[in-house]
Amino acid sequence: MSYIIDRRLNGKHKSSVNRQRFLRRYREHIRKAVEEAVNERSIKDLDRGERITIPQKDIHEPSFGHGQGGTGSIVHPGNKEFITGDRIPKPKGGSGGGSGNGDASDSGEGEDDFVFQISQEEFLDYVFEDLALPNLLKKELKEIKEFSLRHAGVVSDGTPSKLNIVRSMRNAYARRMVMSGGPRRQLKEVEAEIARLLAQDSVLRDDHRLAELEEQKALLEQKISSTPFLDTYDLRYNHHVKEPKPSSQAVMFCVMDVSGSMTQETKNIAKRFFILLYLFLRRNYEKIDVIFIRHHTSAKEVSEEEFFYSRETGGTIVSSALKLMDKIIEERYPSDSWNIYAAQASDGDNWDDDSMICRKILEEDIVDKVQYFTYIEITPRDHQSLWYSYEQVQAAHPRYFSMRHITDVGDIYPVFRDLFQRRQNESSGQ
Repeated sequence: MSYIIDRRLNGKHKSSVNRQRFLRRYREHIRKAVEEAVNERSIKDLDRGERITIPQKDIHEPSFGHGQGGTGSIVHPGNKEFITGDRIPKPKGGSGGGSGNGDASDSGEGEDDFVFQISQEEFLDYVFEDLALPNLLKKELKEIKEFSLRHAGVVSDGTPSKLNIVRSMRNAYARRMVMSGGPRRQLKEVEAEIARLLAQDSVLRDDHRLAELEEQKALLEQKISSTPFLDTYDLRYNHHVKEPKPSSQAVMFCVMDVSGSMTQETKNIAKRFFILLYLFLRRNYEKIDVIFIRHHTSAKEVSEEEFFYSRETGGTIVSSALKLMDKIIEERYPSDSWNIYAAQASDGDNWDDDSMICRKILEEDIVDKVQYFTYIEITPRDHQSLWYSYEQVQAAHPRYFSMRHITDVGDIYPVFRDLFQRRQNESSGQ
């Protein structure tokens, strides 16, 4: 077997670049594995990395082999059979080397699949690839708590730590040229006159005039050399001003129906959707508030633990949750300061009269305050009155309101991607 050893030094960040090239090459395999992981993982492990397997048949790399003939040099250890200069015939046969695979199998040679690990960050990059938050805005807080420093030119007063050396030296050079310009011209004239007198014959030379010129030259040189190299007048300092930093804050309302018709499996599907939405928001905002609202006949703001695991149940009045959400927005999350998102999950059961109330609350009180409102109905059954009332809201506000139908766990990720697919001219970052 022959080995090719590459001893070239790795450049800075070269391994990282090579890894990104590899990930791009096998993007489809990775995306498929990521989608399966999202559907199969437990919720608490939804955002960790993933072990990716690529079948050996899908990996095509160049290989090197030795053909017949040719001349080569080789170094052997000491022996008693050969001496320097002896010719040794090449072994007979085809190309050298073999697969080196020791699998015990009656089906011929085989090779293991290629397995590698992607990080949490890389996993989430694939999960949310080509997705964007609709209607994403930067909003100014009324009470600014964060500021950023912006360079605002240079000033003549400041602290030593902000001294602009380049501008200071440039000013010093310009000042020296101005202050010594006259004496330098006079010095040049005096030197030219001295040179003319020295060129004359010693009998005709005016020694008295020459002495005066030499004295004048010395005075001019002293005057030029006494010009300060750097003066306080030359110093310039960088000037910075504080500017209010735009808010990168968002609040997400998770609204879940926990009435008697909602099974544990239905709640788990809703929970997976909410977790995906939370991770998605976390990648777009520095700070996220998550408000959990449970409802049956009445609504209540609860903790995350109670939201997912409380066994409280009852009838169904969906409007109670929407009223509570609107109240919380008015009291704590004014729409001119916060990016507001909402996700509602239900099996669609509701009192018939209440569905019209839900539509009215959404259209009159909520839709204009949110960046995006998503409704997912989790049921294998036919749609009921709530779905049809929400369809009217979607028709009137297609940019801010979307709704989808989910029947099982496998629908969660495709539905999520459909809801947040990047729109034309939509930005994905802050």
